[in-house]
Amino acid sequence: MALETRGNFWRGVPGRVGALGVVFALCAGISGCGLAAAPCRVASAGLKIVPVVGHVAAAPTDACANVIDP
Repeated sequence: MALETRGNFWRGVPGRVGALGVVFALCAGISGCGLAAAPCRVASAGLKIVPVVGHVAAAPTDACANVIDP
């Protein structure tokens, strides 16, 4: 029984490795994209609404967005 279970495990490994490769390829494809920087930009815009300290508080999120999408 143990050998049969082991055989079933190794049968699915290439599919898992292939799926992981696709995920990495998609992540690499959007790494320099504005889509990846969107959460930083939205947070920055929300912070800049705050009077007096908004622009200062938004500086780290602006830096985050500039690193992701220069």
